[in-house]
Amino acid sequence: MAGGKTLPKVVVIGTGGTISFDGRHGLDTYEYVEFGERHDIGEVLARFPELKSLAEIEAVSFRRLSSSAVSPGDWIELAGAIHNLAEGPGAPDGFVVTHGTATLEETAYFLNLTLKTKIPVVLVGAQRPKNALGSDAGPNLLNAVQVAVSEEAPGLGVLVMLNEEIQAAREVTKTSTHRLETFQSPDLGMLGYADADGRVAIYRRPARRHAPDTEFDVSGLQSLPRVDIAMTYGGADATAVTAFVEAGASGIVMASVAPGLVTPLQQEALLSARSKGVVIVQSTRAGSGRVLRRASMCEAGIVAADNLNPQKARVLTMLALSVTDDPERIQGMFDLY
Repeated sequence: MAGGKTLPKVVVIGTGGTISFDGRHGLDTYEYVEFGERHDIGEVLARFPELKSLAEIEAVSFRRLSSSAVSPGDWIELAGAIHNLAEGPGAPDGFVVTHGTATLEETAYFLNLTLKTKIPVVLVGAQRPKNALGSDAGPNLLNAVQVAVSEEAPGLGVLVMLNEEIQAAREVTKTSTHRLETFQSPDLGMLGYADADGRVAIYRRPARRHAPDTEFDVSGLQSLPRVDIAMTYGGADATAVTAFVEAGASGIVMASVAPGLVTPLQQEALLSARSKGVVIVQSTRAGSGRVLRRASMCEAGIVAADNLNPQKARVLTMLALSVTDDPERIQGMFDLY
């Protein structure tokens, strides 16, 4: 109770990551993964009693992983866990998912495309372990709860909350290895702020379709189709593309040079892959901007990733392939989502 009012309920689901770590000492901000101590989500939350002033907090331990170890199978199970909690008795007013920052954007975008609940979901991480000097773990977690129970969060899709900035799952990406302001939304910018005055200030709303109003249902799946990412660089040959096809890839996303071009040898391998039914999606390594679908891409049945970066394009391609392998239908999904 606060001021005579019942506090909202937030379920905090722990998956691991830097936010779950204590380093060896206050200056251990980069080797803690190898030498530090990882804690369960309940222990993490106990470190920040200030959370109790915002909400009734329930801790749910899901994983204790570095985000480099998170797989599509984990995404599917996480979506299922959120659905079970959302549909069960005592459903919360909001969800917060703690996550390592390395692949946080991929998990967030997957949930943004697959969740079937209107309850707000906010992903949060930290760049520094919670016992480090200048740690962002506590403030980020506090802000995530603040956003999850706000009147502004419903209808925005899955959100990412770090550095007091609210980002859309579709657009946000990690841009720096160690800086606290690492999460940015190139081209379009953040949605708003969560500030110390308690306000959640939203300045724009995502226009692309997102949860819960999507066609992707992973509730009956154990895995997703294999989709790999190949990079274009000066002199790149067909080795990576050919290897992915031989490994059984159903789709290949190209992290091509801007504005969406590959080397001649890669193009030859991609056309061969298309002839075998592999879906090809052209993204770019540039970090921002749209890949436009040229006439040659239409003729070959190659999909343009719009402004999705390669890792986000891979997520959408895997989900698209769970519905269809028709490149024109998949192109429609990239135009919609």
